[in-house]
Amino acid sequence: MTSSTDESVAPAGRAERRRDRRKAEMIVAALQILSGVGYQGMRFEDVAERSDIAKATLYHYFPSKDALVSAALEKLTADVLTHLGEALDSASALSATEQLRALIAEQLRVLTVLYPEVGKLFSFPAPWPEQHSESIKTMRRRHDRIFREVIDGGITSGEFDCPDPSVALHCLHGILNHASIWLRPDADPEGRTRDAVVEESLRLFTRPQAIAT
Repeated sequence: MTSSTDESVAPAGRAERRRDRRKAEMIVAALQILSGVGYQGMRFEDVAERSDIAKATLYHYFPSKDALVSAALEKLTADVLTHLGEALDSASALSATEQLRALIAEQLRVLTVLYPEVGKLFSFPAPWPEQHSESIKTMRRRHDRIFREVIDGGITSGEFDCPDPSVALHCLHGILNHASIWLRPDADPEGRTRDAVVEESLRLFTRPQAIAT
């Protein structure tokens, strides 16, 4: 027999899931528009139209454009960090070279398959209001920390050999961000070009004998 408490909780749970799905759809729409026209070109009505909702409904979830942008950027960052963290966890018992290889490969997958908005929003940003500019800088630092910890570990162990890790890391992001522009998964079905990008990127940090597979 179902209790009255169970009957009241179930509809509430479904309603909450519906709200979460709708909110996620709005965030996805906002990211797509931001990556296309930037912060200045993004309008609430365009997000509402792409999400197939009324503008008033969008305001119910996000009281301002800046609130929506903040939520979208944080969601994107959290998802990217989750993917990188999972890739690193899967290689945690391996060498620093293999850990970095896993991170680079996953970052490239994020940029070309999962979230092509990342490169446009974070790598080649249009002007942002100060509050978002500072948030993006913080998000970049959170992102880079994952790579830097692996790089520093490889340097400490003697596995990596790069005179300036910070410069090498900037060069790495430059390689991956530009590769995401011309490297289309549909044109590289076997992943050979993607793998070549990963291996060449490793050369920024690793002695030649250490990257042999």
